[in-house]
Amino acid sequence: MKRRSFLQGTAMGALTLFFKTSASSAPVEPTRPGAYSDDFNAYLKISADGRVGCFVGKAELGQGAMTVLAMLVAEELELDPAQVDVLLGDTDLCPWDLPTGGSLTMWQTAPVIRGAAAEARMVLLGMASKALGAPVSDLALKDGAIWVKAAPKRRTTFGELVKGRKMERHLGKVKPKPLSECTVIGRRFPRKDALAKITGAAKYAGDLRLPGTLHACILRPPAHGLTLTTADTAAAERIPGVRIVRDGTLLAVLHAQPDTARKALALVKGTFEGTEPDVDDMRIYQYLVDKAAPGQRVMISRGDIAVGEKRAATVVEGEYRNAYESHATLEPQTSVAKWEEGRMTVWASTQAPFIFRDAVAEALKLAQDKVRIISQFVGGGFGGKLVAPGAIEAARIARLVPGVPIQVAWNREEDLFLDGYRPAAVVKIRSGLDAGRGAITFWDSTVAGVSQGEAEFPYEMQATRYQAPAVPGLHPLKTGAWRAPNAHTNAFARESQLDALAAKSGIDPVTLRRRLANDARVLRLLDLAVETFGWEPAPGPTGRGIGLACGAWRQGFVVAIAQVAVDKTTGKVQVERFLEAVDVGLVVNPDGARQQVEGAITMCIGQALSEEIRFKGGQILDKNFDTYILPRFSAIPRIQVVFPENSTTITQGIGEPPVVPVAAALANAVFDATGARVTHVPFTPERVLEALKRVPTK
Repeated sequence: MKRRSFLQGTAMGALTLFFKTSASSAPVEPTRPGAYSDDFNAYLKISADGRVGCFVGKAELGQGAMTVLAMLVAEELELDPAQVDVLLGDTDLCPWDLPTGGSLTMWQTAPVIRGAAAEARMVLLGMASKALGAPVSDLALKDGAIWVKAAPKRRTTFGELVKGRKMERHLGKVKPKPLSECTVIGRRFPRKDALAKITGAAKYAGDLRLPGTLHACILRPPAHGLTLTTADTAAAERIPGVRIVRDGTLLAVLHAQPDTARKALALVKGTFEGTEPDVDDMRIYQYLVDKAAPGQRVMISRGDIAVGEKRAATVVEGEYRNAYESHATLEPQTSVAKWEEGRMTVWASTQAPFIFRDAVAEALKLAQDKVRIISQFVGGGFGGKLVAPGAIEAARIARLVPGVPIQVAWNREEDLFLDGYRPAAVVKIRSGLDAGRGAITFWDSTVAGVSQGEAEFPYEMQATRYQAPAVPGLHPLKTGAWRAPNAHTNAFARESQLDALAAKSGIDPVTLRRRLANDARVLRLLDLAVETFGWEPAPGPTGRGIGLACGAWRQGFVVAIAQVAVDKTTGKVQVERFLEAVDVGLVVNPDGARQQVEGAITMCIGQALSEEIRFKGGQILDKNFDTYILPRFSAIPRIQVVFPENSTTITQGIGEPPVVPVAAALANAVFDATGARVTHVPFTPERVLEALKRVPTK
């Protein structure tokens, strides 16, 4: 493979639409679903000119996957990351992989890629040993060349050794380089997607204009719970170039120009039948509690709650809520599909190419090898693009018009209407602190709306009980994964409750957590965060507006400190400063990690203060960003990110952990500023004013 042909794609988006290689020349056959390949050739291909191609079934969502994966390959092969070309998310060219979500890129896939590169290094050294007539121990390797240390002119290159072919020799698992010998990991390198995105050359699914493309606009029901029964399309069909296709309840208007297709859709008169849910955004919380009650199950239980309650000197009871929230990705769901010669190809905005492939295959009743998904650059996912409704719609329509590329691009109203929302939830906690103010004697938590996932934290608790419902169809609206699913809901409740215990007991929130934390990493992060922030904690409320919260996602820990100002007249919360100390093990790309944390904090300021899906029955009342309020530039504070020094070689990934404690830290800061405990996310000005009314007068 020539560098030019490989990079023909990177110049226009770094993915695979412009990749001039047929599926038959993939590095290896894709592995069976559910298994990473044992063949390093599945992930790596060395071209005749010595450049290294890295093939991974992930997607670039802006999180920097292309860069960090190239760094891992470069580390093991002694290259500059610029010499590694990364091709992501093509189910014909890349081996099977897990979705791009849940921090899985670094947690699961990165060790596989690094291991493949380590094995490739040793195979290349073995090949060079034979070619140069010298033992491996006498060889040196750098920048794609291998030479005899004592005779540097006796040398060869990756390209000369491999000649663009598959490497047949295998050594099994080869240990990666020890951290002490690493020269790439932990250093700053330019992002591989930066130039394309800055110049506008990057291609998203909405940018694709394959020859003959028709744009499909789909007739939607006015509310959830309703489905299409009849449609009058006569007026739309009178517009020149318009085609109408229907597959069951899916009706689409097609035209070569998207605005014409949208105008024609407005002329279609449909009738819908069904039943909308009888609930709205005000009544949803009691609805969830009532519906969940019969199905509540004890998920975790340790010790005797009744005995623990008798031991408690301080008892706090709290109820914490969060609203439905949209993923609100700046790029709505978009896909282009083409049915040709019995095979469906879909260019998709996706976090999960192989899940999309399987979903399209199932919807069309095709074998998986008859479907190819090609991931483009993705304009945000956050869990919302782990599922494939738009891709399935495009594929179903394309099946009806063979040979014609069909683009389905949801507009903002569709994206907000059809999203799988972050679940609304209610968490009720009753807990107690002993007289010595150093132990939780009991902790009794019941949740409705989400699971108890990530509800526990390494705090000492003498008796605990966590209950969650096992009720199918609990939510009246469609819900889905939303960055660190369940964890932020449970952390908001847990950390707010701890803060309330500290305040009622007359101790500061840091001292309480230091007494309770039983993990050295958490204690180290607490010290790092407090020292970096320059904070001298005191029992709240102090009027300074500083709050702290801890969070976890798998084995990644975070301590967040927020400082806010609260306008007691309007209820507006202005975030002035936000710090996170983050321990996710080995940080491969410090710039990328810092950017991930900064993005998480920015996103969750909106989640905590303003983002909420309002609905009535099946109607979604928020149709655009005029009412669904994302954080504006004016809402973003000074942000600091610190990582502890770490000698581990294990990384947990950083996409999820930083979101977990944000809302809780902000809520605790509001309490410190005002004495008002806000318990409902988002804490809008109206909710802050209500909380202020509950503050006892002195």
